[in-house]
Amino acid sequence: MSTESVVIVGAGHGGAQCAVALRQNGFEGAITVIGREPELPYERPPLSKEYFAREKTFDRLYIRPETFWAEKDVTFRLGTEVTAVDAQAKAVTLSNGETLGYTKLVWATGGDPRRLTCSGAELAGVHAVRTREDCDRLMAEVDAGILRVVVIGGGYIGLEAAAVLSKMNLAVTLLEAQERVLARVAGKELSAFYEAEHRAHGVDLRTSTMVDCLVGDGHRVTGVKLADGTVLPADAVIVGIGIVPAVQPLVAAGAKGANGVDVDDHCRTSLSDVYAIGDCATFACDYAGGIAMRVESVQNANDMATCVAKAICGQEAAYKAFPWFWSNQYDLKLQTAGINAGYDQTVLRGDPQARKFSVVYLRAGKVVALDCVNNAKDFVQGRKLVEAGAELDPQTLADPEKPLKELLSA
Repeated sequence: MSTESVVIVGAGHGGAQCAVALRQNGFEGAITVIGREPELPYERPPLSKEYFAREKTFDRLYIRPETFWAEKDVTFRLGTEVTAVDAQAKAVTLSNGETLGYTKLVWATGGDPRRLTCSGAELAGVHAVRTREDCDRLMAEVDAGILRVVVIGGGYIGLEAAAVLSKMNLAVTLLEAQERVLARVAGKELSAFYEAEHRAHGVDLRTSTMVDCLVGDGHRVTGVKLADGTVLPADAVIVGIGIVPAVQPLVAAGAKGANGVDVDDHCRTSLSDVYAIGDCATFACDYAGGIAMRVESVQNANDMATCVAKAICGQEAAYKAFPWFWSNQYDLKLQTAGINAGYDQTVLRGDPQARKFSVVYLRAGKVVALDCVNNAKDFVQGRKLVEAGAELDPQTLADPEKPLKELLSA
């Protein structure tokens, strides 16, 4: 009987995958997963899409059924948090005061929704979209008859929420402080396309718009006051302005990191026998030119989890997984291959008016990423271009009639 024990903090995608991969790679010791929510691990992306739209019931979102975890002898401590880490004693303290020892610790907590700091942010009717509880609360308000929703934040979470709400025939206003939506993660071509799509579906989308505060009746939000003094009536407000890495106990224990927790190319933190994975882990990303960054995606969380599980089982190898992402809005499926950090040129393949096209990102002449809208073929073939660091003629690359796999072979 193995005396080793792995404690995984966080019961999201990364935490669940780490537990699965440990058993798949022969780990025979104790595995304990600590989760803040009362639910077993479930898929997060459908929350703001299929679950909120009632296209999927919650039982269909579980990553594995309860029987699976029992068969794999994985113990869950749900509805609790780690409040402190003692890296020398190799123990964590839980929110109920209990202490739990480990031989290896895997930090997979992701992040908490970034909150507004203006007055009124604490009013009822102000929502994040991060957990089942968040979505259930908002769904209950929709069922109760709210009519006007203001979404603050033009990233993927805000856009996905706006798409679902507009399909429910609610009056949706989306506010973005920057001059275009998706400004942090996409080129101007993609931003312009999604802005036009949302407006065509009835969303009152406003860019370069700053929020001054939220106004209410003393209990519930009734509107959003903009920097120019305009007050937008609102029965509910959704705040989608990013996340804050949930790493305070680990940093307090001495783990290095200014934006999340720093990890090396094996996902190890600066603390002995402590790993960090997923949205909260900062690493030098080969696909972003070696830039130290956090990558917020299910793919990254899962692949980091597998990397750590193999390392714990004696199969250590550097983390080199290919990054990819997706977003569903209306009848549009966006698939992203690679990371466009530092791009200095974009090439448009296809016609956005046809609602099937790709944006190819180049850095110093080499393909580093693609955003593919309703264009799975470009996504699959374009990945090979990114992996190869292909240097292609932009004019040839722009021809949608030329398959990307032919350009690679040429």
